[in-house]
This record gives sequence, C-alpha cells and structure tokens, in this order.
Amino acid sequence: MNFYLTYILVASALFVFTALFTLFAVYSERKISAFIQDRLGPMEVGKYGSLQSFADILKMLQKEFIIPKAADKFLFVLAPIIIFVSVYLGFAALPWAPGLVPASLNLGLFYIFAILSVETLGILMAGWGSNNKYALLGSMRSVAQMVSYEIPAGISLLSVVMISQSLNLQEITIKQGILSLESVKFFGIWEVKELGGFLAWNIFQAPHLILAYIIYFIASLAECNRAPFDIPEAESELVGGFHIEYSGLRFAFIFLAEYSMMFLVGMIGVVLFLGGWNSPLPNIYKLPLASWTTGMAWGIFWILLKTLTVVAVQIWLRWTLPRLRVDQLMSFCWKVLTPLAFLCLFISGIWRLTMM
Repeated sequence: MNFYLTYILVASALFVFTALFTLFAVYSERKISAFIQDRLGPMEVGKYGSLQSFADILKMLQKEFIIPKAADKFLFVLAPIIIFVSVYLGFAALPWAPGLVPASLNLGLFYIFAILSVETLGILMAGWGSNNKYALLGSMRSVAQMVSYEIPAGISLLSVVMISQSLNLQEITIKQGILSLESVKFFGIWEVKELGGFLAWNIFQAPHLILAYIIYFIASLAECNRAPFDIPEAESELVGGFHIEYSGLRFAFIFLAEYSMMFLVGMIGVVLFLGGWNSPLPNIYKLPLASWTTGMAWGIFWILLKTLTVVAVQIWLRWTLPRLRVDQLMSFCWKVLTPLAFLCLFISGIWRLTMM
C-alpha cells in the first residue's frame, strides 16, 4: 500500500509542478515579449499583471465542452489526453538532484525519447479528428516537422551517450560532477585534486559536444513547435493549426503539454551537456562547492536555474526570429543539422577510442 501511495504522491507532485511552471512561463513570456516590443504586457489582474495567468486558466476551466458536429468524437476527445500524458510521463526519468529521481532507469534517455514520440500520434489524431482542413494541415505539418527533427536531436544525444557510456541520466550527471586532476596549485598556496565545476561538464570535457548541444537545442525548438519553427500553428495561415477546434479544458491540456515540453527538452539538454544538478562552481581549497554531497536542495536549485535559463532563451528567440517556410525548415533539418549531427557522432567515436 505504501508503495502505491509513494508513486501517487510523486505523480501528483510532478503534475503540480508542470501546472505551476506553465502559469509562470505564460506570464514570463507575456512580459518578455512586451519588453522586446517596448510595451507593458498584462497589468490589470494582480500587481504588474502577476495574476493574469490564474484568471485565464479559471476562465478556461469554466468554458463549455464543444465538439464539432462533423468531428470524430472519440479521436477528438482522446487526442489532448495523449498529447499531455506523453509529455508528462517523460518527467519520470529526469534526475532533479542527488538521489532524487522519480524513476531511476538504466535506459532513462531511451525511455524519454520513446514516450515523447507518442505525442506525434496525439497531434495527428487532433487534426484528423477535428475534421477541419486547417487542423488537418497543421497536424500534418507538425508530424512531418517533429519526425524529421527527432533525427538530428537523437543523433546529437547519442554523441553524449558514446562519451558517457550510459543511458542512465543520473549516472551521466554524476560523471559531470568531479574533474579529477593529479595536482593543481593555485597561486602556490593551496592544492586541489578534484576541481569540478563547469570544467567537468560534457561540453568542456569533449568540446565538440558544444556543436552537438547547439544542434539539439535547435531541434528541440522544432519539437516544441516554437518559433521560428511554429509553422504548424501559424496564425496567419492556419488560424491556430491542429488545435483550432479545441476550447476549454481540452485546449488547456494541449497548452500545458506545449509548455511542459519546453521545460522537458531544456532539462534534458542541461542533464546531458551542462552538468545537470552539479554546481558550476569549482572546489576551492576546503570548500567542496562543486561536490554533489552538498545536498539535495543545492542540486534542485542549480538544475532549475539552468533549465529556466534555457526556457528564457526559447522565449526570447520566439519574439526575435521570423517564421521559416516549410521548405526552409525541411532543408535546414536534412541538409544542415543531420550531417552536422552525424559529424559529432563520428567525432565522439574517435574521441572515445583515443581516451580508452
């Protein structure tokens, strides 16, 4: 009984976190976009508009469930659930701190990529089930885009796996915590044998992974349907895309999945390339600032700070770059990102052989 209760509590905590993050991210995006466009953004509900997101979600929850007459009712109702659940389940294998992993899996990275691919099915169901030409066209665009960009994203992550020799995200994070040195003297005063900090991160241990992370970050924007890769939801062409017929709670689930996906892909990049919950601060004399033994709260702080910084960059890019055309998007994926991802994979293989 306690076993099941623990899993229910963990699942509830993750759901509450995704909901609170979405409210925070929506408000942040409105304010960041307002700052970029030299305006104020929401200002009416709460101080500086801080309660505007809560007001919007309350309004959304009270809306009537509307199903188009010509829609496939079963697919129409099921699609938002599949979209959200597939993203939500991806949080299970993420390491939040030392000893804090909802589900510690040896194949954690493989599990996340497998479960996220189900979202594509949900989006296609939403477009087809709506029986709307704009929704269908948006879903077809989204499926083509997500399937295509999964390839360079997956190959860039395999470059890290080859270096780390593990698919367990917690193990990959631990390996980025300590940089062992034979003997390094600073100013001739003290000696450090385990420096740690940002120098132990994968992008500094194997510099070609900087390119791999850039490839992954760009591909992750396409996975989230974020600008400049937001053509599946292009308001000027498709009036919203695959979710045009959705309203109320069903639209809220699609919206929740999109922002949860932003955090999820950002956190995966942080874990694999940027040290995860490890501190960027190096060990100094007898102060083990980089050590994972400094506590769970310290680890949660650093991984949230890094991931939220990545999310802020995602938001910034949305309000800075223009939308790509479909042909430009596909050409960029197959002719630029995919060859570069294979190059990183090849370098990782050579790197691993030379370091053995």
